[in-house]
Amino acid sequence: MYALVEFKGKQYKAEKGALLKVDKIDAEPGSNIAIDSVLLVSGSGEGPVTVGAPYIPGATVSATVESHGKDPKIIVFKYKPKKDYRRKQGHRQQYSIIKIADIAGV
Repeated sequence: MYALVEFKGKQYKAEKGALLKVDKIDAEPGSNIAIDSVLLVSGSGEGPVTVGAPYIPGATVSATVESHGKDPKIIVFKYKPKKDYRRKQGHRQQYSIIKIADIAGV
């Protein structure tokens, strides 16, 4: 059984027990969160597929925040040749790892 969920503007495939790397959440590690913007739920095996319009009413995915971290730094370098224009900027994206506990409400 899996579900497609929309979380912080992005879509993820959530399966029970799966670890998802999402944008940073303001929650402590070990705390529970509930995602109610479920787009699709597929039953186990040959079960029916439920598709929302755009969301499935009453369907929720519960998850636990496992940890927080940072991706490696990327360098953004812009320049214009022969014009003495150079700009160097770095970026390091923060993320959270969440573990899907249950898909309910279907």
